[in-house]
Amino acid sequence: MNSIKPIFLSAFSVLVLAGCGAQKQVSSFSSLAVISAPLNVTKKLTLKENELKRWSHLDIVNDTIPGMSVDRAYSELLKNKVGVKVIVGIVDSGVDIEHEDLKSVVWTNTKEIPGNGIDDDNNGYIDDIHGWNFLGDTTKENLEYERIIKNKNLVDEETYQEAKAINDEKIAEAKVGKSRYEEMLSGLKSSDEIIAKELKKGSYTLEEVKAINSKEETVLKAKEMIQKMFSFGMPIEDLKAGLQDEIEKATGVLSGDNLKQDYRKVVGDNPDDLTDTKYGNNNVIGPDKDGALHGTHVAGIVAQSRNNAIGGDGIAGNVEILTVRAVPDGDEYDKDIALGIRYAVDNGAKVINGSFGKSFSPHKQWVYDAIIYAEKHDVLIVHAAGNDSKDIDTEHNYPNDSADKVTEFADNLITIGALNFEYGNKVVARFSNIGKVNVDVFAPGVKIYATTPKDSYKYLQGTSMASPNVAGVAAVIRSYYPKLSASQVKHILMDSGVAITADVVVGGNPKDVRSFTTLSKSGKIVNAYNALLMAEKMSKK
Repeated sequence: MNSIKPIFLSAFSVLVLAGCGAQKQVSSFSSLAVISAPLNVTKKLTLKENELKRWSHLDIVNDTIPGMSVDRAYSELLKNKVGVKVIVGIVDSGVDIEHEDLKSVVWTNTKEIPGNGIDDDNNGYIDDIHGWNFLGDTTKENLEYERIIKNKNLVDEETYQEAKAINDEKIAEAKVGKSRYEEMLSGLKSSDEIIAKELKKGSYTLEEVKAINSKEETVLKAKEMIQKMFSFGMPIEDLKAGLQDEIEKATGVLSGDNLKQDYRKVVGDNPDDLTDTKYGNNNVIGPDKDGALHGTHVAGIVAQSRNNAIGGDGIAGNVEILTVRAVPDGDEYDKDIALGIRYAVDNGAKVINGSFGKSFSPHKQWVYDAIIYAEKHDVLIVHAAGNDSKDIDTEHNYPNDSADKVTEFADNLITIGALNFEYGNKVVARFSNIGKVNVDVFAPGVKIYATTPKDSYKYLQGTSMASPNVAGVAAVIRSYYPKLSASQVKHILMDSGVAITADVVVGGNPKDVRSFTTLSKSGKIVNAYNALLMAEKMSKK
């Protein structure tokens, strides 16, 4: 599984492998009314459903929820203001552009005549009306370390040995994991049946489970199991699907089938030749709408229609979504990402969201060059930090903007860690990667409610969700302050954030407690209200 996609493995592996201080905001805005973190305040009551669905929009002061003050920004700062349209590139698994809450914000290439089979705008992509699908009809793909093992000529000997070591480790984990996942799934199914019978309903909430008052031992055990499962932040049906998915993945690892597959042959290109660009198609949803779940959710976080009384609200209200399908179920190819970034740039995107990532990148220079290309065209790239609970200052995480993990070669890429909705020492999502140098800032990434295929909506979590939250804020800034550069917007997002100086739990490990200031370069969480205040001030210089 791609390490940036919605979280299943990182949560379950905890069970497999193992059976607040003062806070303040330092203001540089002079007399402006900057939002700062309240001292020693935690949310005492459980979030109501309407709060949880919109928590990333809420305010850390008024609501004591570590949201981005989006609602406050619209009501207090943007009222009666008019912005320009901003194109946001979604480089992902595909987007259901027919979704009821997205179809009004889909980008259309006006230079192309639909369905005539001609490359009217001479950009190399025939009938690219709403974007481009670099994956063609394929959905699954190997992980990068598997591709390296199959073709060691892609990398040097040291990298090959690193990939082989990971494969050996995965085999060992799969042996333990498969039986544990099977046991968990069996227990979850039986407990779900018992609770459903007790409550006389097939679908239920955590609060309803907690309220069960029974002395029957089977009911009590089922209650305990379901409460534990709810702690992963997903609906029970999604947990079942996630566990089944992990069982199938473990089976593939143990059988060696993963290494035998050649998924790319469906696409028909040479993924190791950047000049081979005549591949893919214009179906930006992909061959199966369900396979576009991740990208549809990401797109919705940025741009699902605001205030239309259906689903959730997007962060940005004056955007168009340009879809680049380049992220499969597995690891993305460097070639697809490099060409996808260039495609979005060439078609007018001013913000690109990248909720993907991996630990190996054989052709990383292609992606580096694409990032530099975006910088030269004043395009901001917002990238998810990853969901492995690791420090990416020391461990590999691609793509990035620093070949040596120290010196940045471009100033248009911002890397985002994930926040939990609990304001306090658990504010950092337990799965989020960290890095004092290579993670720039944090944003909401747990239980984010947004569009999913076929006019549906779900909660998903991951730095994949934190990244588009920030991309949405970036798009708002670029809409109302279009003269600010991509670099300026990046630093506004970092510098204007709400600083948290408290100690927090890292990686979900209560024994690993560190100052929040050490987890990212800024030591802050993104705040739309503050960002717009700073953008206003900077635009007048």
